[in-house]
Amino acid sequence: MKGKRVLIINRGEIAIRVAKALNELGLVSVGVWTDNETEPPHLEFCQEWVHLAGSNNKETYLDIPKIMKIIDDYKIDGVHPGYGFLSENREFSEALAKKGITFIGPNPEAVYKMGAKDISKQVAKEAGVPVVPGSVGEVPTVEEAIKLSNEMGYPVLLKAVAGGGGKGMRPCHSEDDVKNNFSAVQREALSSFGYAGLLVEKYIQNPHHIEVQILADKKGNIYHLFERECSVQRRHQKIIEEAPSPFIGSDEALRKSICETAVRCARAVNYDSAGTVEFIMGEDRKFYFLEMNTRIQVEHPITEEITGVDLVANMIKAAFGEPLDFKSQEEIKIQGHAIECRICAEDPISMLPAPGKIVGFETTFPQGIRFDHCIYPKFAITPDFDPMIGKLIAKGFNRHVAMRKVRAALDGLKIEGIKTNIALHKVILDEEVFRSGN
Repeated sequence: MKGKRVLIINRGEIAIRVAKALNELGLVSVGVWTDNETEPPHLEFCQEWVHLAGSNNKETYLDIPKIMKIIDDYKIDGVHPGYGFLSENREFSEALAKKGITFIGPNPEAVYKMGAKDISKQVAKEAGVPVVPGSVGEVPTVEEAIKLSNEMGYPVLLKAVAGGGGKGMRPCHSEDDVKNNFSAVQREALSSFGYAGLLVEKYIQNPHHIEVQILADKKGNIYHLFERECSVQRRHQKIIEEAPSPFIGSDEALRKSICETAVRCARAVNYDSAGTVEFIMGEDRKFYFLEMNTRIQVEHPITEEITGVDLVANMIKAAFGEPLDFKSQEEIKIQGHAIECRICAEDPISMLPAPGKIVGFETTFPQGIRFDHCIYPKFAITPDFDPMIGKLIAKGFNRHVAMRKVRAALDGLKIEGIKTNIALHKVILDEEVFRSGN
């Protein structure tokens, strides 16, 4: 594996994180720069730089033929897609497989089966994994959606088949809601994902979003690295994540059940990389399969902090057929508690993206803080990309200590020149409903 050349087809903090792992493993990290981001901070960590011509995502990070030409021209052996962009694109992983290029992610079949919500739901069902009650496949007409909704009982959720990131989802509390929202969700799905297909599901009220980290190799070994709780969200997107889940707490039987269910789900598609099985859990503590993300997640650092396992390095090793750093499920244990706050260039009140130029950046953190970021003074935050610019991670002996540390770290994080959501994080962390783990 050493000496192989790996193209990182991503940017920002995840490109930095991947480059660090590649360098540590003795591989050659090849980063890209584009016409609308000529001085990206991740290049500082890459051993080689390549120009990916184009001034928008469609012309750069999503242009498969252009990326394939770079792979040929620069004798690339493997590609790490990070998250977003082409990380869960079956066409891309298949194109790489045909050329004998290592895709640092799961096999194309797993990407395909878990990439569409209707197919993944059926796979989960067949594997004996509980799924949210709802339509078996996509619902083509508003009349059928109303019929299903009336049979299930309200509230229901209209949800894009190919969705993600909170887009293409609307709760409906009546027949009129379904009638009024159906075409609007179709339009949003088509514009966001290029496909208008919808599902109808029972809407779980006061839910907890619990996900299980999976790590698998090419030899049929599939392990879980316990769960994360991602219930604190805005605009249906995660903002604070914790590991382990405070809602599951000391219920080890429930923890074992949800983690083993996730492994069963991954085994159903012969999973062979890092991935996350996401569940929704009701107030009654019953959990249902939501989806599987066939890539590294934004919130992977909190799992790394409580298990000591380097997920990105092990994902790379798995892709090249190398053994993982551990040999059994029993070797993986939870130690302490970790919390991650996503730091975004957005208005803390409206929660909408707020691009601009950083003019000052300073950190005075307590002991043991990890900050995965892509910030430097004069760095311009543009509307072209996701507004997340960093992840503030604190580990403590227990949840109380982790909360104390992350709250102090937020006080010590100074970013000037742009609006950020730091103030919003402080308000949430000080709320009793959050502090109680509810």
